[in-house]
Amino acid sequence: MNKEKVLLAFSGGLDTSYCVKYLMHEKNLEVHTAIVNTGGFSGKELEAIAKRAYSLGAANHKTLEGTQAFYDHIVKYLIFGNVLKNNTYPLSVSAERIYQAIALAKYARYIGAKYIAHGSTGAGNDQIRFDMIFQLLAPELEILTPVRDQILTREDEIKYLAEKGLKIDWEKAKYSLNKGLWGTSIGGEETLTSNLPLPEEAYPSQLKKSNSQTIQIEFEKGEISSLNGKKITPVKAIQEIEQLAGQYAIGRDMHTGDTIIGIKGRIGFEAAAASIIIKAHHVLEKHTLSKWQLYWKEQLANWYGMFIHESQYFEPVMRNIETFLQDSQQNVSGNVSVVLHPYRFEVQGITSNHDLMKSGFGDYGEVNKAWTGEDIKGFTKIISNAIKIYQNVNQSK
Repeated sequence: MNKEKVLLAFSGGLDTSYCVKYLMHEKNLEVHTAIVNTGGFSGKELEAIAKRAYSLGAANHKTLEGTQAFYDHIVKYLIFGNVLKNNTYPLSVSAERIYQAIALAKYARYIGAKYIAHGSTGAGNDQIRFDMIFQLLAPELEILTPVRDQILTREDEIKYLAEKGLKIDWEKAKYSLNKGLWGTSIGGEETLTSNLPLPEEAYPSQLKKSNSQTIQIEFEKGEISSLNGKKITPVKAIQEIEQLAGQYAIGRDMHTGDTIIGIKGRIGFEAAAASIIIKAHHVLEKHTLSKWQLYWKEQLANWYGMFIHESQYFEPVMRNIETFLQDSQQNVSGNVSVVLHPYRFEVQGITSNHDLMKSGFGDYGEVNKAWTGEDIKGFTKIISNAIKIYQNVNQSK
């Protein structure tokens, strides 16, 4: 008899390796695996993941390429909004999980699977992100989550795999890495504490350069159009900046935030390109947007980032916010100069035809050209009226 099919979201790590064996041996299912590449893997790495899937017993493995679509539908708006969760985290994993879940749900339907599975634990955000998208896009599929349902530790999984003849190097399994176009998240025993930092070796990129280097990032309507004077696509620019800045070990940090399920969570990350691009883009916006454009963009972008983080991507208001963010970028064009140093970077400045500092009305702190001192005296008197009235009425208090 033909076995029923299950599609497993497969990264090649400990959790998903356990899931392959468990679904085969304990559930008697025909396991199909798929990985959605959102820009974090080289061709060689994807080949190694496929090889691992087959060595574990997968009936078929598929690489679903989604880097460009991930940028077009999500990353672009994170840049437009300068989105940093809690002013720290560029939503590297939260954002890519949404797109990965969308691609996996579509592929599961395509192969005629009855089940769809993922290796999330019961204590994190990813379980919500996968479950919600699967329920919305493929409600007929039953979701299987072996690690979550059995409340397994990493040691439990290693022991089970050893019983099935698969030896796991615990030192390599100590840290869980999720790598994508917009950065890499890192989980380990230190991130379960409130005080311990990740060790140097936990980060995928190590310091290789000590001499400072200046790069030029040009934006056109909010999107990167050239890097160091060379025309380039935004996706390619992100990848090249990550490679350049990774050699300086830039973009490392620890993020502590509120999870979807209500507990506090702490995660390490390395996101050199995201950190640099968001800062460079934001500086350019400060020169090219009005005060109220900047203010309302920040309010809506914070909501957008929160909804991405909490897997509310299909909430209709998200399309409304994206329309606003896109429209706000009409004058966000210019060149930004960024200097790379070991473990840090600095934005030196911008040049833009839309630079509002070059209005001709005056130079801040130096010369006024479009008004007089008498104008300022009258303006100050009028603008202070509301405060004067309040103070006069409430003098006794």
